Amino acid sequence: MLSYERQLWSNGYERVAGLDEAGRGCLAGPVVAAAVIMPPRVESATIQDSKALSETQRLDARALIEEKAVAAAVASCSPAEIDDRNILQAALEAMRRAAADCRPSPDFVLVDGNQWDRNLVDAPWPSETVVKGDATSQSIAAASILAKTERDAFMRDLHEEHPEYDWASNVGYPTQQHYDALRRHGATPHHRESFTLFRD
Repeated sequence: MLSYERQLWSNGYERVAGLDEAGRGCLAGPVVAAAVIMPPRVESATIQDSKALSETQRLDARALIEEKAVAAAVASCSPAEIDDRNILQAALEAMRRAAADCRPSPDFVLVDGNQWDRNLVDAPWPSETVVKGDATSQSIAAASILAKTERDAFMRDLHEEHPEYDWASNVGYPTQQHYDALRRHGATPHHRESFTLFRD
């Protein structure tokens, strides 16, 4: 999980940030991103792709990341921003915001996926994209854990306002219960109007 980071450390980069996001496929709620800089040459088996961990494991890993990280930040783009920009551009912007909020700042960023172009995203850091990076880079995996746990907690808080959509369980993803609730109650301001919210 440190092969990308080791190469960068050997090239003189010390503050390598992993960037990842959560919530791209949801019908409701923000897209949330995180940036994490872990200490050089510190490896932990606890930090893995968030999708491969149980909720308890993710929360344990989050606590470890928050304890050990040199820097970590979380940022988001709202449903309105998603509708205005489109989901890809909103996800990239959320990652840029998270990296910009890191203190100290990164001197290199590893970005999950293959869509990042630092010139188009208007990001100052040298960068590398990593397909399935949350499964192959510890820094990106750490970011995936922070983004996922932050977003899940946010949606569960929103559930208290709108329990009919069952966001405590589906955290905004497109489940049958979520679609059924949309048909019965309509959309809330937290739903993404640019997404297909109603289906036959």
